[in-house]
Amino acid sequence: MSINSKINRDVQNTADQKMIDGLTAKQQSLPSFTFGNATHTTVDIVANLQERIKAADAADLTRAAWQTAVKANRDLQANTAPMISGVRQSLQTMFAGSIDTLAEFGLKPRKTRAALTAEEKVAMVQKATATRKARNTMGPKQKAKIKGTVPATAPVTPPAATASIVTPASPATPASVPSVSVVAPRS
Repeated sequence: MSINSKINRDVQNTADQKMIDGLTAKQQSLPSFTFGNATHTTVDIVANLQERIKAADAADLTRAAWQTAVKANRDLQANTAPMISGVRQSLQTMFAGSIDTLAEFGLKPRKTRAALTAEEKVAMVQKATATRKARNTMGPKQKAKIKGTVPATAPVTPPAATASIVTPASPATPASVPSVSVVAPRS
């Protein structure tokens, strides 16, 4: 069997076990193998195959234990998150003025926003308005005020209420075919 990293552990263990079974059954007729400039006995090969199976099983158990530990950690983090968040908020409120005390808890003080002057606020609003105009962004009220317009054209008359009927007995001539006019939809 060629070495292929995509073979899963169960398939590999099954193949190794079958190899052990076959070598054990044919041990009398196949006492040793020579390859790679070395001679290997059937007993040594079976022992190596058993070690491979044992290591694979240990990896499965270790992986299962790791997955269980990860799940337990995630569950604990989720269950205790509201309490820890509340403690952090309380500590930041209690010791808001003391950076050193907050640092003892591994916390940083909340960032305070600098108070803006009246000129800075006016400039901020003007900049936001200019950006909205440049990007042509509108709110729902501005969008509702926009109405489509139809270009002015010649007035359209509705079709006549009566139309001449062509009977099968008389041949249809272009003069007797009723005319149809198209009416633009109302906006």
